[in-house]
Amino acid sequence: MSVLPKISLKHVLTIAGAACFVFFSSMIMAVNLRHKPKILVFSKTRGYHHQSIAAGNVAIQKLGAENNFDVDTTADASKFTAGNLKQYAAIVFLSTTGLSTQLFTEDEKSALKQYIENGGGYMGIHAATDCCYDWQWYGDLSGAYFKGHPSQQEAVLDVVDSTNIATSFLPRHWKRKDEWYSFKWMAPDLHVLIKIDESSYDQQKDALKMGDHPMAWYHEFDGGRAFYTELGHTDESFSDPLYLRHILGGIEYAMGKKFKK
Repeated sequence: MSVLPKISLKHVLTIAGAACFVFFSSMIMAVNLRHKPKILVFSKTRGYHHQSIAAGNVAIQKLGAENNFDVDTTADASKFTAGNLKQYAAIVFLSTTGLSTQLFTEDEKSALKQYIENGGGYMGIHAATDCCYDWQWYGDLSGAYFKGHPSQQEAVLDVVDSTNIATSFLPRHWKRKDEWYSFKWMAPDLHVLIKIDESSYDQQKDALKMGDHPMAWYHEFDGGRAFYTELGHTDESFSDPLYLRHILGGIEYAMGKKFKK
């Protein structure tokens, strides 16, 4: 007849404690996975369609995988409902073009406005300022409206604020090739991060000169947050490590992170 080993109360409590630790650790991990932030990248166009949108979608998805946030991509504005947008920590407008009446229904516009009013985050990339000229609320959100650009060429960007997570790692004078926008209107409350040195490139038309010429900025707006960078016309931008860190910082700001890395 076999004799069962004696198990002390202390042993039982130790086993029970270990089981509880495993159980609650699993629960915490499951909660953390459920609360992983997610962004929506929106790239509908009814004007010029940038070839780099495809590269941008892939690059931002990779940034998400490397930095612990999920990424949905769409050119379908029907995704703009109050219920659907609630799941996103930020919405990225990736080189969107066209009038608001070409891009959105009135209900879709209302959903975006409500999302920002409820504390949501927006980031605009490149042609996001060549968009919604007939909807001033959107212009106030993005911070500017596009005017024109010369041919693609190298220019020098001056980082005027290196305390932001989107600029802290950049050289003070950043030389790169892109398509350089001028703006016909800008909001008055922008915190400018980067300006372009107009003497470093050929604007080809005097009408494109601005003198003081911002290229990336952020601001709090209508209950939410907005970040914009003019950079990003070319496919090559989305394989440039400095540019990718720059747009990652913009996305993180839009999601609510404000501190220097």
